[in-house]
Amino acid sequence: MIFRAGSALNMTIPFGLENAAFPWYIHVRVCQQMAEFLAAQMHLEYDMMKCHRIHGEPLEDRLTWLGIVLASVLLTSQALVRANWPGFRGPTGLGYTTEENLPITWGGPAHENVQWSSPLPGQGHASPVVWDQAVIVCTVNWPANTEDRKKTIPEHHVTCYRTSDGRLLWDTLVPPGPWLRDDFRSGPGGGYAAATPVTDGKLIYCAFASSILAAIDFQGNIVWRKPIVPYSFDVTLGSSPVLYGDTVILLCAMAKKEDSRLVAFDKTRGDVRWEREFPQMQFGHSTPVMIQVNGKAQMLILASGMEKTGDALRSLDPFDGRLVWWCRGEGDASSPAYGQGLVYFDDGRGGTGVAVDPTGSGDVSETHIRWTITQRGEALSSPIVVGDYLYRLRTPGFLLCWEMTIGKEMYSERLADISSTWASPIADPKGHLFFANAGKSYVAQAGPECRILAVNDLGDGNHPSPAAAEGRLFLVGRKNIYCIGAGNTETPK
Repeated sequence: MIFRAGSALNMTIPFGLENAAFPWYIHVRVCQQMAEFLAAQMHLEYDMMKCHRIHGEPLEDRLTWLGIVLASVLLTSQALVRANWPGFRGPTGLGYTTEENLPITWGGPAHENVQWSSPLPGQGHASPVVWDQAVIVCTVNWPANTEDRKKTIPEHHVTCYRTSDGRLLWDTLVPPGPWLRDDFRSGPGGGYAAATPVTDGKLIYCAFASSILAAIDFQGNIVWRKPIVPYSFDVTLGSSPVLYGDTVILLCAMAKKEDSRLVAFDKTRGDVRWEREFPQMQFGHSTPVMIQVNGKAQMLILASGMEKTGDALRSLDPFDGRLVWWCRGEGDASSPAYGQGLVYFDDGRGGTGVAVDPTGSGDVSETHIRWTITQRGEALSSPIVVGDYLYRLRTPGFLLCWEMTIGKEMYSERLADISSTWASPIADPKGHLFFANAGKSYVAQAGPECRILAVNDLGDGNHPSPAAAEGRLFLVGRKNIYCIGAGNTETPK
């Protein structure tokens, strides 16, 4: 079977629609996302395996095959009762978690709800990922005797901690790639550790901005390692790898347009399965997003080099990279959001925001754009849709909300002194929006009015987005990784 545990939504379905604190439409949306994702897996399994044989006989009966796949899906979901957070922005790539018992307060002098913290071997702003009892972080470190960081590629660390107590399980050094960088504008670690890893529960796939992609097993062994060549990235390699079927996909949107491409690697061996060149694509740092539209999977990629282009947002078939539709707009740092049947995207730099219907084909700029808005201020985080509303965090810490179907602005409120507007929010089934990092963070309630539930601070501000699993949040700071859960067990230092 091609079906992998890591390609399904490793979350329990949130029932309990009677919970008055959690609007029913948010429950329905989370369940819909899960159902769509599982449906995509079934279509993928059928498309990839319909010509395969069992005991020498071809599987020509679609219903028989889908029955086998459905049984696999159900068995897998039962086996994975524990929720995992396998990649950037979680199982859906859209920032949703079904964890219903996440704390909304933490930190402060008493280290409230801080279950543990552990030191990091280096720095970076890659977000953590969680699988079973492991939380994985990518950082980089220059040796103490380094005289000029611009002349030395730092150590590349992939570090695994035990989720229950923060114990260091292993710390693997990945030999760097060929790119010696000298532009360190992109945050802690000089931007060498910007991309978030992704895992299928068997291997962990990590991209570092020395232009290297590596696969590591859960014992910390390097299984394969591939330099990304050519490497005319703008400032850094910021796009995180994503999984689809038996491939790991990396967007390489370059400053030198003729180098831009999308590459799908075989998960097991690292061989190139397919590659699509985009010689007119300008640079971008966003991570591809998988959505399900009319029973078919689409992969959204966003890159236009901070300029308005006719194809800033592209939809592709993630099976082979075939172009489905494209739309004008702007794209760079932020990934798209999806909800209420619309895709919203902007470049994260203060340009125009666009909502587009993803059901078209070819150039949909004149036929499927539903509304546009003029942005104010930079935001390197990604937007999120919860229920009827779209939420966007922008510098210098403004939270904006629009009605998703028509683009009507509902509010713009200041989140004073929030430590990062780069970290992307996540949402739980109770409608809690976590604008969380290891510094000053906010938790808000989804809805048409701004309602702040909590303001928290761990004093270790950084840009990684939060991970959520097993009723806990995992936050990466500049110095430590933190586990936030109900009831603190760590003694304040």
